[in-house]
Amino acid sequence: MPTTTTVLIVGSGPTGLTLALDLARRAVEVTVIDKAARFPRSSRAKGPNSRSLEVLEDLGVIDEVLAAGAAPLPMRKYRGGVAISDAAPFADVRPTPDSPYALPRTVAQWRLEEVLRDRLATYGVRVGLGAELVGLTQDDTTATAVLADGREIGARYVVGCDGGHSAVRKLLGIPFEGKTDETQMMVCGDVEAEGPDRGFWHQWFDEDGAVMLCPIPGTRSGWWFQAGPETDASGAPVPPSLESFQRLFAKHTGLPGTLLSQAALLSTYRVNERMVDRYRVGRVFLAGDAAHVHSIAGGLGMNTGIQDAYNLGWKLARVASGQADPALLDTYEEERLPVAAAVLDVSAERLRVTLEAIKKPGGGLDAANAPLPHGPGSGYPWSSLARLGATPRLRAGDRAPDAPCRHLATGTPLRLFEAFTGPHFTLLGFGTGTAPELRQASVAYTGALRAYGVDAGAYGEDAGGACGLADDGGHAHSAYGIAPGEDALVLIRPDNHVGLIVPAGELRAVGEYLNAAALERA
Repeated sequence: MPTTTTVLIVGSGPTGLTLALDLARRAVEVTVIDKAARFPRSSRAKGPNSRSLEVLEDLGVIDEVLAAGAAPLPMRKYRGGVAISDAAPFADVRPTPDSPYALPRTVAQWRLEEVLRDRLATYGVRVGLGAELVGLTQDDTTATAVLADGREIGARYVVGCDGGHSAVRKLLGIPFEGKTDETQMMVCGDVEAEGPDRGFWHQWFDEDGAVMLCPIPGTRSGWWFQAGPETDASGAPVPPSLESFQRLFAKHTGLPGTLLSQAALLSTYRVNERMVDRYRVGRVFLAGDAAHVHSIAGGLGMNTGIQDAYNLGWKLARVASGQADPALLDTYEEERLPVAAAVLDVSAERLRVTLEAIKKPGGGLDAANAPLPHGPGSGYPWSSLARLGATPRLRAGDRAPDAPCRHLATGTPLRLFEAFTGPHFTLLGFGTGTAPELRQASVAYTGALRAYGVDAGAYGEDAGGACGLADDGGHAHSAYGIAPGEDALVLIRPDNHVGLIVPAGELRAVGEYLNAAALERA
């Protein structure tokens, strides 16, 4: 007999772990498997961008992630082995009241995965290693995964987070349309290196290639190594190895190749731009690289996967727990498929600009790593869940901004992101005219919704569950585009996007949103 679970996640990279953690905190039974025999100690992706950091805050791991990483480093560029310029694409970027994580964080992927696994373990969920998926069937109630060792796992839903070579995608027969550019190839790895200044991302360019070394945070002498491939006498690429890395390093830097040692994650990277035409077949979904791969320019790959998972998590949880109609799951593809297409366009353009730039003296990876505050997909204004309303600064479907406020009952600071944290919907009421509706909503939707009044009167936790906030600096009003003295209700989805914006007196619209067939069963 197969073992059973509510949601089976195939793949335990950042995408799969984000989804598992989001489901586990919502009390959804989740099983995570991975075909690897052990957890990797390779870095691969260089870290979460600002939007992913917001997701990680909501999941309760932001302090650990920030401690494990570092701010983006300046880039030191060389020609002919001589340092010619330094560039700092993020030098002028500062956090703002509505965007506290303006800077991305450089974190080794293995360390980010450790943080997510540790948090997941507090919910009693651990990754099952050595579990290779070889078969997948489904009927009206169950999807059944068959493993290479003969075990079977039955689940109400399966999510493939198993990377660009996804077994889930292949078993579903979903095409992975796009192209592979064989002319744009790099070798990559993690190496130990002594000598280069760890305060810089070093980039050596010349007419026939490049070598890049970026220090890995949390290590004493670990570096990310990237280079154009070495070729043999026939022009064929030489398989990556420590010896090959040493030869490439010596050739392009003029430094001894023996400065490099202990290479790991030896791989050859070709620029792939591919994506699926659907994210779902019945009870099976795709997320992350299983659904889309693209150029590494801009560092959008892992981040797009994390945000896929964040979009899907609350929807799966509400449907699996019987709170929502299964039609809600259709909005996952509706919202995330256009984002995948946008990511392919952005990364392709950044790669083009970067390849042009490195041909010029002083050029480098600046364009590929320039600030992109929230990445493609910071909002879903086209979504059927973006029901109603707009202000001069915000539309239904947009990412909900942060803002510093003051808790009226305790007098302590409380950011809006802290109010949003958790699996609930959030109702913000701006202005005193919204106070009665906030009280009514907090009682009517206890457990599913938390209500906060922003300058809505001096009432606290004892006022029907609604909580009063003071917008002393006016940052909340500014971020949400609501004038002082104006009364408005803003409903925030569990994934911190705006569901609707209505004037005071329109609580019925909030109720209709929460009780709509696609959101909650009667």
